[in-house]
Amino acid sequence: MAHKSFKKILVANRGEIAVRIINACRLLDIPTLAVFSSADKNSVHVLAAEAAAEIGPPAPRESYLNIEKIIETALAHNCDAIHPGYGFLAENPLFPEACEKAGIVFIGPSAEAMRLLGNKIQSRIKMATAGVPIIPGMKTAGANLEMFEKAAHEVGYPILVKAAAGGGGKGMRVVHRKEDLQSSVEAAMREAKNAFGDDTVYLEKYIENPRHIEFQVLADNHGNAIHLFERECSIQRRHQKIIEETPSTALTPALRAQMGAAAVRVATAAGYRNAGTVEFLLDKNGGFYFLEMNTRLQVEHPITEMTTSVDIVVEQIRIAAGEKISDYVLKATQRGHAIECRIYAEDAENNFLPSSGDILFYEEPAGPGIRVDSGIKSGSVVGVDYDPILAKLIVYAPSRELAISKMINALKDYKILGIKTSRRFMIDILNHPEFKAGRTYTDFIDKNMCDRNVDMVPAVELAAAVSSVAILRKPQATTSIRREKALSPWQTIGPWEIGMRITK
Repeated sequence: MAHKSFKKILVANRGEIAVRIINACRLLDIPTLAVFSSADKNSVHVLAAEAAAEIGPPAPRESYLNIEKIIETALAHNCDAIHPGYGFLAENPLFPEACEKAGIVFIGPSAEAMRLLGNKIQSRIKMATAGVPIIPGMKTAGANLEMFEKAAHEVGYPILVKAAAGGGGKGMRVVHRKEDLQSSVEAAMREAKNAFGDDTVYLEKYIENPRHIEFQVLADNHGNAIHLFERECSIQRRHQKIIEETPSTALTPALRAQMGAAAVRVATAAGYRNAGTVEFLLDKNGGFYFLEMNTRLQVEHPITEMTTSVDIVVEQIRIAAGEKISDYVLKATQRGHAIECRIYAEDAENNFLPSSGDILFYEEPAGPGIRVDSGIKSGSVVGVDYDPILAKLIVYAPSRELAISKMINALKDYKILGIKTSRRFMIDILNHPEFKAGRTYTDFIDKNMCDRNVDMVPAVELAAAVSSVAILRKPQATTSIRREKALSPWQTIGPWEIGMRITK
């Protein structure tokens, strides 16, 4: 049996990442407490944990972002540690501070490291001092237009105006000429203020057609700091990653070693402990620049787990408990190829608008090298209160070519009925010749997918047909055994999805 380091861990999140953390705790024989809003009372993560507690209404500020309520719940249920997952409070330094004050271990970095790395200007200064390459640009916040004009003249257009706080592409503006600088700075400040409550912005050189390469790092309290190789996350829409893979087709062994060493230097310079991710931009000439460090478990961590056999969440818990990084992790190597597709509840044919509703039927793909991290099931209700990510589909194969093929087939076998998903869009990306050739840059979707031709079918007729079949085939009882034996609508009418073409 694995070493039992904590009495009980509160999982301060929801959806697929909450389930992922609960499963890691099971490996370590640590009981878990799930927390949930009133909108999530029947969610998968609530059913997966040993115990669960409601913490408020659906609005995140009144539940998943309510530090006081979460700490109070942890103490009431004798939890001695909290795992924040990603999103919500995962990168809020007030949360680890509140945990420490309450005598609870926060499974993540210190508040000090979070504050340093959460401020892009301060972290740029720190990393430049540590000898980590940074993008040319300002090292202080722009106080007036003259400062921005001077900095833009020095680095040359195009430039990028960025918010000092936050992420996700908010508070960012690309500027190609001096005439547009003032309006872009003002717009970025307004957006940053609305998104992060802080209108501090600065300027740096805009790297055209880069790749987004990140390195997984681990650091413990015993002097060990390592990286677990790279992930390429260049396939993005609106600055949000949607497909990730490892290894990157752009890195040579020498460049991988150079960037990995820089990533470890970032973690060491920041006094970082636990798991984190160092992000770089890689330009067309092989130059790389520190972008930021994400001080939490990353959404795409499973592809690193698939190619290194390291359970990153287990290592997070061990490090938080004061243990050293496991010996097998210190010797980890990279083999094979892994790809992750994020399954979002959104309409890719309608500007990626969120899709909500009931999941009428749900069936995951299965097979060797296929993993699904999911927080939904048949009967789940997808609302509009939270991030639209439903699940992550991960595949592993000996080569990139086989991994692409396996992912395409797994996506075709993934059945989610009742709401729109990004599944079909992912298949089209993976089938694109530029993706297959490994020419994946951050402008991939804008450049290659805007003229995507979707072969639509009469969605209304298909929806009516499958709804009728679903009703006719609805199990008579509620036991899971009887549901498994009943023929599904998919078995009855073949492969199709609402609003999409019929696959061959």
